[in-house]
Amino acid sequence: MIFDLPPDSARATAASADIVTLSSRRAQGQLKLALVGGFAPRKCGIATFTTDIFEQLQAHRPRIATAVWAVEDPAGPRADQRVHGRIASNDPAAWRVAAREINEGGFDAIWLQHEYGIFGGDCGEMVLDFAERLAVPLVVTCHTVLGEPSDKQRAILDRLVSLASQIMVMSAHARALLIECYGADPARVRFIAHGAPDRPFGRQEGFKACLGIAGRPVLMTFGLLGPGKGIEATIAALPAIVSRHPDVLYRIVGATHPNLVAAHGETYRERLGALATELGVADNVVFDNRFLETADLLDQLEACDVYVTPYPNLQQSTSGTLSYAVALGKAVVSTPYVHARELLGEGAGVLVAPGSVDALAEAVLGLLDDPAALAAMQRAAYERGRITTWPHFAAAAATLVEKAVARPVLAAPPPTATPGMTAIMALSDGTGMLQHGIGIIPDRRHGYCLDDNVRALLLMLRADAIPEAERERLASTYASFVQHAWNEDAGAFRNFMAFDRSWCEDAGSADSNGRTAWVLGEVLASDLSPAWKTWAAPWFSRAIAAVADIEHPRAMAFAMLGAAAALRNGVEHDEARALLERGGTMLHTLLDAVRRPDWAWFEAVLAYDNPRLPQALLEAGVVLDRADWRDEALDSLAWIAGQQCAPSGHFRPIGSEGFGREYTALPFDQQPLEAWAAIEAAASAFAVTREARWLEHAEIAHRWYFGGNDRGVVLGDLASGRCRDGVTPQGANENCGAESVLAFQLACYAMAGLARAADRSEAGNRLGPTTRVAADPAPYPR
Repeated sequence: MIFDLPPDSARATAASADIVTLSSRRAQGQLKLALVGGFAPRKCGIATFTTDIFEQLQAHRPRIATAVWAVEDPAGPRADQRVHGRIASNDPAAWRVAAREINEGGFDAIWLQHEYGIFGGDCGEMVLDFAERLAVPLVVTCHTVLGEPSDKQRAILDRLVSLASQIMVMSAHARALLIECYGADPARVRFIAHGAPDRPFGRQEGFKACLGIAGRPVLMTFGLLGPGKGIEATIAALPAIVSRHPDVLYRIVGATHPNLVAAHGETYRERLGALATELGVADNVVFDNRFLETADLLDQLEACDVYVTPYPNLQQSTSGTLSYAVALGKAVVSTPYVHARELLGEGAGVLVAPGSVDALAEAVLGLLDDPAALAAMQRAAYERGRITTWPHFAAAAATLVEKAVARPVLAAPPPTATPGMTAIMALSDGTGMLQHGIGIIPDRRHGYCLDDNVRALLLMLRADAIPEAERERLASTYASFVQHAWNEDAGAFRNFMAFDRSWCEDAGSADSNGRTAWVLGEVLASDLSPAWKTWAAPWFSRAIAAVADIEHPRAMAFAMLGAAAALRNGVEHDEARALLERGGTMLHTLLDAVRRPDWAWFEAVLAYDNPRLPQALLEAGVVLDRADWRDEALDSLAWIAGQQCAPSGHFRPIGSEGFGREYTALPFDQQPLEAWAAIEAAASAFAVTREARWLEHAEIAHRWYFGGNDRGVVLGDLASGRCRDGVTPQGANENCGAESVLAFQLACYAMAGLARAADRSEAGNRLGPTTRVAADPAPYPR
């Protein structure tokens, strides 16, 4: 890694695969998967399912190397030694550590098993802090999708849906709910039936003999015992069944739910036993009070004739043991909960109304009274279960993960390639540059802003691939917007203008005024004609006065860049020098007050345009000959560069979802503005130090636009000059607004300028040849 990173991430970074290894591994079809959920020997369905995924991928898809982070109940057993990491479910710090380890571990995807009850916080809300910190593509299995969730449950699942690259559900009903009620993208929601074992058909008599119950008709229910399973209804139906089949045996297999035992002991199980005694069927009921390992459970299932799931909760979308029973060829009598309705078609089972003792007894008797009907249903169940066997599940799971994985990083164009102007022309009119786009089409509803028009003016200063007459014409339009934005009464520039050219405010933000000072200073420092500089000089003075007393670090940094540009190029301007001195002192003081060993920064939070702060301090140090400022700026710039460099070597901008969170950086959403700032700040550092590390960092930031990002999506198009609005957890934001387009265009010109500067330095061999590639040779406008 080029830059020093915080100590807590250095170890993991050193162990991570580099980007070449990552691409090579993916090209060979090999993937690294982080799997998060409960794990054996924890006694719950999620733990069993997570363990099944781990074991079945190992058995049937070994090219997917799976590492498990086990979610553990502090009061329960520890996961076995096969796990890679452990997360105490109620410990926020443990979730943060796990997210960091996964981000730094070179994983291609993470697969999270979501159930409200296994994570810490209200309704398991701690999972969100974990999920929001993940940079690798997220796959979520939604084990419960509620049609009528609480507000908290709805908020949690809404957020997970927004973060997930792929979502798995185990029922068509759950898929429909996610799409219709939670707004999930249908292309990202995949229905994969719960996996099940593949065993031979019709071996029940042999397994009955092993249990000492040969020759008896056997009913069975399995699961963690507790109210809500409907077992009372089956026991209540037994007298009618026993009257015609006295030797029938109802086996209730499974331990009492640990939470129920902790609160009430075995009271519930004892109550069921008392009910059987009261109804005179105690000899026909057997309790097997154990939590069974999968192999033992399958043997128990094989020993039954009819599997009964009398659940009263009809919203239950998944039952692993129902899948097992069907795959083993067991006739099923069930209430019509979601999974049962979907799985038991085509003669694989009988559905009865919840709580209807008579209907349940009639369904069981219909099978026990008619051996041919029983055998036919068992055969139908077995055939139905062939599509759910583990090899089929593993194949579907592998496809799910592969769909989520970011595509291989594409080769970036040469650093001197410059973009076309189609996007600039589309967003510009006689007033200026429109702010936003819907897809590639400008969106007039949001009008214009000063921020984008000063950036557009800056582009006209830098875009030497554009014919001079065209640059002059466009620059005049943007400059006219700047001067029209001035509000003499407020002593400041306005920012937002509606499409009808009415101003939306009397004074714009500190940032917009700071950016205006920056660009006007760049005009004075440019090679434009003297007439342009004559125009810019009074506006620059107004802009400097407007921001002279601001306390906003970024706004001050923007203004400092303009002041430094003007002063460095021989412009005599006492107010600009005073602003540069004040701004340098401000940033130096902030850095000194806030920095700590793992946080070499000006504030306790990270936000947008981060590299501009150390860049401004560096430029002030150069112009004012303050070596201490230069050194501090380079240290801080190296720190933020390290924060924005993923373990695999690609650029990972600070995500907007983490803006304002103290001492925290989240990976999404990533914005084009940050990569441009990184390139220009690196160029400033290279100009001072001539160190190759700054060329390398600029190169990875440049590559971010061309697929070198966390989702492998190409954002910038050299031919048209368009740029999508950033990287989200689900891929690219397809809109192409002015900020993104301008950031991309300016980044390309900054990279080209840096490449030419590097060509004149011994460090230049890092970037290779700098012959210009004409990305858009057609006449303008395209």
